[in-house]
Amino acid sequence: MTSSRPEVRVTEVGTRDGFQAEREFIPTAVKAEVIDALIAAGLTHIEATSFVSPKAVPQLADAAEVIALLRRRADAHLAALAPNARGAERALAAGVDEIVVFVSASESHNRANLNAPIAQSLANVGEVNEVVAGRAPIRGAVACAFGCPFEGEVAVDAVLRIVDTYANLGFRTLTLGDTTGMATPPTVARLVRAIGERFPSIATALHFHNTRGIGLANVVIGLELGIREFESSIAGLGGCPFAPGATGNVCTEDLVYLLEESGYDTGVDLAALIGVAKRVEALIGRPLPGQVMKAGPRLRKYTLDDARRAVG
Repeated sequence: MTSSRPEVRVTEVGTRDGFQAEREFIPTAVKAEVIDALIAAGLTHIEATSFVSPKAVPQLADAAEVIALLRRRADAHLAALAPNARGAERALAAGVDEIVVFVSASESHNRANLNAPIAQSLANVGEVNEVVAGRAPIRGAVACAFGCPFEGEVAVDAVLRIVDTYANLGFRTLTLGDTTGMATPPTVARLVRAIGERFPSIATALHFHNTRGIGLANVVIGLELGIREFESSIAGLGGCPFAPGATGNVCTEDLVYLLEESGYDTGVDLAALIGVAKRVEALIGRPLPGQVMKAGPRLRKYTLDDARRAVG
């Protein structure tokens, strides 16, 4: 039966944005098992890995091997980050469904993250576009779209400059990234409105971090402004390794819970997703930020014996 509730897409980025910050290498087969479990829970859009230099991010050196191990399904859309033409060639050879490129709106962060000025990174995006040549869709992402840990406020025009390049290259999808959790409801509203006015035909997703505890508040603002895709990380994994003070992404289970309780349809089995989150927490070996995986949904019922055990 088709749901009458408005649909919101949740795109999982934990196995890329989350795993990349982990120092201890996660076995390739385990990464693939986590992605398969996320898809089985109903997350059909996954940013699975990154075809970046193994020297830059050793954790993701096995990108092609991870993709090869996955149980591919027709309803599962696998994306991968490709920061340059060589990465794009590797991603296409691995058989991903979508290439993601990104440029930071902050000159300082772009140099720290991509070791290049913004102008050079935009030229690299053009090279990626030539390599892909229509063989897969390309999503353009903007890092530090809502603020920079080195420069502070990021001007809306700085973001528009990058999106202009994406639009001129024919990209139809965009992600605005809150790389270090500096977004606030007013900055989200200001940038989303500016993007919508200038690029009405580009579908925009929002990628928030919960560094300062208001990631889900920013999601609510995005929903009110008509955004219908959000990126998140299982159990709240993540944090930009190239930016001081950056902590985890908005947690996928918490986001799904918020959306479903707010009347939106995500197509995700929350109970199954909580199971994956607990598995990831055990894999990482330390407590992770997710709240719903600890408390469960609001109508979860307990017995009096459960209460006694909790206090005793």
